[in-house]
Amino acid sequence: MKIILGITGSIAAYKAADLASQLVKEGHEVHAVMTRSACEFITPLTLQTLTRHPVLVSLEDEKHSWKPGHIELADTADLLLIAPASANTLALLANGHAPDPLTSIYLALPRETRVLIAPAMNGKMWLHPATQRNIQQLEADGCQFIQPAIGDLACGYQGIGRLADVSEILSAVGG
Repeated sequence: MKIILGITGSIAAYKAADLASQLVKEGHEVHAVMTRSACEFITPLTLQTLTRHPVLVSLEDEKHSWKPGHIELADTADLLLIAPASANTLALLANGHAPDPLTSIYLALPRETRVLIAPAMNGKMWLHPATQRNIQQLEADGCQFIQPAIGDLACGYQGIGRLADVSEILSAVGG
């Protein structure tokens, strides 16, 4: 399966390395697409090495072909997996904004392409009515969610908001 792995600006971005590695080991073709904020937590080189494909971070990176890279990826993907998904990215997706390759890919996907989102954020952000509205909109648009876990959060709080375990995400990809 050809999987676009979207990685957004969350401390949980470091878990994307393990996720990418496990997906490749399972025989999937993985193409990482990172937001600029994600690059504050993990480097594109890490994902490029693990996936064996160039990592798309900026629309300005798309100078290798006449066809924009985000359109080509959207046309050929079997799955868009966003893990971790930040509150900001959820808002952009739900409202049709496309300022970066990840959100542009989302808008360019054929309707039948599966979208699986694994959010990670502070529990207050997760429970905020605006975030919940965005989730409802994305579900209405056909996106599937892997619910965040409950536990210790990087911000020092305890509660909901942790990225689901990599094993749970892998199971959702396969199922």
